[in-house]
Amino acid sequence: MPIRNTVKHLQEHMEQLVIGQERLVQRLLVALLANGHILVEGAPGLAKTRAIKSLASGIEADFHRIQFTPDLLPADLTGSDVYRPEDGSFRFQQGPVFHNLILADEINRAPAKVQSALLEAMEERQITVGAKSYPLPSLFMVMATQNPLEQEGTYPLPEAQLDRFFIHVEVDYPSREASRKILELTRKEALGEIEQSIPVPERISQDAIFEARRQVLLLHVAPEVEEYIVELVEATRNPGRYSTELSDWIRWGASPRGAIAMERGARVMAWLDGRDFVTPEDVQQIAPDALRHRIILHYEAEADGITPGMFISKMLDVVPAP
Repeated sequence: MPIRNTVKHLQEHMEQLVIGQERLVQRLLVALLANGHILVEGAPGLAKTRAIKSLASGIEADFHRIQFTPDLLPADLTGSDVYRPEDGSFRFQQGPVFHNLILADEINRAPAKVQSALLEAMEERQITVGAKSYPLPSLFMVMATQNPLEQEGTYPLPEAQLDRFFIHVEVDYPSREASRKILELTRKEALGEIEQSIPVPERISQDAIFEARRQVLLLHVAPEVEEYIVELVEATRNPGRYSTELSDWIRWGASPRGAIAMERGARVMAWLDGRDFVTPEDVQQIAPDALRHRIILHYEAEADGITPGMFISKMLDVVPAP
């Protein structure tokens, strides 16, 4: 079976387990196939953790959940050198970050020092303890959840760490119909009937994931589409070329990682759709998730209720597509 069909079966399985969050499910697969990390934000109880766990259950990989709390220490993530009294030496004991798929649950409930412990792992795929560096697994992905900053007991993520996340997805409440289906699903789970009604698909091997990533990179991106991506990032830095209003809103534009995320994400969107070429529509679909955590608004704009999503939406309207 082609790897694309296998991934689509996993997507359908996840959508049956995470009702009403089809966009979140798709973005999780986009991050996986783009070899990036994902930050999922939403109020408690919106199936953020459930979605990520359902993805991990469909892949032949090690999975570990880390609950971030105010008393967590950096060594609790990375591991540390442990003294061995029998021979007077130190041996490195790996921390939970050495698994393939890491769920950093409620990442913004830990102080910045602990959040920053993930920086090296996310960017360089290694961690350093003392004078020695240790490589992480070839398949490594951080899937972090956070509650809105208005919630009590949360800490904003440092800008440097936010930029390491490939995409930032915001999750909203499910519809009325989805809420009714959620009640039915939880009843089946309580009765142990879930496996009969929703069969578990064959788990995807790591080699298959690597092959899918290779296929994604081979997709054709026309020079006009590449120029469109560059133009969108440029519009976050010099918005006055397109709109005076946008210029009044933005204080800091997207980094080069924003362009990389849009290009790679658009490739995955096209691949999941069964195409071998990328369209401007693919770029427009992924742009909000690739850019919302990479731009900083003026304080006055925030006071007026302007959000990064509103800025990106207007930007997509004023920047001409090829």
